[in-house]
Amino acid sequence: MSLQDIQSRIHAEEEKADRPKGSAKLIAVSKVQPNERVEAVLEEGHRCFGENRVQEAIGKWPDFATKYSDLDLHLIGPLQTNKARQAMELFQNIHTVDRPKLANTIARLAQELGQCPKLFIQVNTGEEPQKAGIMPRDADGFVRECQAMDLVIEGLMCIPPAEEEPSLHFSLLRKIAARNDLSGLSMGMSGDFETAVALGATHVRVGSAIFGARAYEI
Repeated sequence: MSLQDIQSRIHAEEEKADRPKGSAKLIAVSKVQPNERVEAVLEEGHRCFGENRVQEAIGKWPDFATKYSDLDLHLIGPLQTNKARQAMELFQNIHTVDRPKLANTIARLAQELGQCPKLFIQVNTGEEPQKAGIMPRDADGFVRECQAMDLVIEGLMCIPPAEEEPSLHFSLLRKIAARNDLSGLSMGMSGDFETAVALGATHVRVGSAIFGARAYEI
């Protein structure tokens, strides 16, 4: 599927939902993708990309930034506190604020650096023990805790359980965001991004549908 095909499908869902065109941003998830595939998408004019690992991103994006100055980079994978400074210096957006210790570290570094990426709180909508994220019952309190640290929270992020209907989780995330006056909804991936857009996603994270299958090292 081409980048244009995906954008067209996003715009079609925006129109159906009576949303402004472009209100759902496409994050091209470039994790574990060879640089030539990434550059091909850059050459098409796309500038919004998502990475899972800080170290992989550090090895990839500084070089691209010398040629493409208007990059919009999103960290969509787990963030260790000892990598927080590097992440805050490289990424414009962090989607995985998922625990008080990390929020405290980001707040401290924001003061030191004099800047902070846009932040999303990851909510574990499926309450899966193996998955990161704040439990839904704790989300309101964690939003307030982050805001008390002078962190500006852009919105919420979720990754629904693979075996469950994603719309239930997208709807839950939207309700939590609404009652906390948060506008950002990072939800939807290659298999369900249209459903996410229909339910209000402001950011959809699409990788394999753009780049093809990932070649993980064994």
